[in-house]
Amino acid sequence: MEHPENNEAYKGLTVNKGIEQPSVVNPYLKLRKKPQRRQYTAAEYVEGIVKGDITVLSQAVTLVESLKPEHQVLAQEVIEKCLPYSGNSVRIGISGVPGAGKSTSIDVFGLHVLQQYGGKLAVLAIDPSSERSKGSILGDKTRMEKLSVHPDSFIRPSPAAGSLGGVARKTRETIILCEAAGFDKIFVETVGVGQSETAVHSMVDFFLLIQLAGTGDELQGIKRGIMEMADGIIINKADGSNVEKAKLAATHFRNALRLFPPAESGWTPEVLTYSGFYGLGIKEIWDMVYRYFDFVRANGYFQYRRNEQAKYWMYETINEHLRDSFYQNPTIAAELPLREQEVLGGLATSFTAAKKLLDTYFNELKNKA
Repeated sequence: MEHPENNEAYKGLTVNKGIEQPSVVNPYLKLRKKPQRRQYTAAEYVEGIVKGDITVLSQAVTLVESLKPEHQVLAQEVIEKCLPYSGNSVRIGISGVPGAGKSTSIDVFGLHVLQQYGGKLAVLAIDPSSERSKGSILGDKTRMEKLSVHPDSFIRPSPAAGSLGGVARKTRETIILCEAAGFDKIFVETVGVGQSETAVHSMVDFFLLIQLAGTGDELQGIKRGIMEMADGIIINKADGSNVEKAKLAATHFRNALRLFPPAESGWTPEVLTYSGFYGLGIKEIWDMVYRYFDFVRANGYFQYRRNEQAKYWMYETINEHLRDSFYQNPTIAAELPLREQEVLGGLATSFTAAKKLLDTYFNELKNKA
């Protein structure tokens, strides 16, 4: 530290310079480089997954969720090699409004299923992502205290990352990896976004909707959306003084379901009440779920639905790749801000600007051909 008092102008004053401050970093500390995680080949990923190695499975799911092009190429190779080992599970989607008790219920449901039916359970919990920071807490696992320490369970929280319908973009591919790892029961917990949440229906065999007392009446049967997708509706928190309210809500939902046209499967959705916190009515719910599976396997709808889902996701993948190809095109990336300014300045309508961008894109493809 400099002391101006020691300057020649202040000959009559003498001030000690003080002690030099030590460095905040230990000079004797030898910094060690963080070990780099070894990159597996596709064959090594598949071998670990098929053996049921949870560490390799977790890394493979991270690979699938990565947006890096080189990771996507490797991920698709892993998924293709895992396909022969997949398809041997029951996939159950669990949805409901925020605060309905989805995570707490899954904790109880998972323990019941593992104790009564054995096997292995994978829970894919989709956590909402912030529109501002783009981050996710990924905290659903903290509510699954018992299931998270069960040796036969695997819980994987994933960010929604802007996907519509409350389902992560790569959830379906993650299901394939979990099935290849020997998980014969898959739970997909969605973020819970109300009537528009229908995407989960396209990747599960049974869609379970969790509701609360006082959230609907017979009018819900006129609305089209999440309710008409449900194969079963359950009213949570049917305990204490809320039992009668839950029973009344169940009656309202049963009346609402009568206004829907018959389901393609021929199954009539059932409405039950339960308490996830106290573990009441759990057995009745899973008796209903497995009655459904017996029913749709007997009439052939189970495999038909799997085939329709595979076809649906083929078209969704085409749309996704076309969208990515458009926005990653260098010409479009350069022209996009200009068209945006035209729209903001009132010089062009949104539709005209979009058409010009699309014409530019398709003309470039024709010239390359």
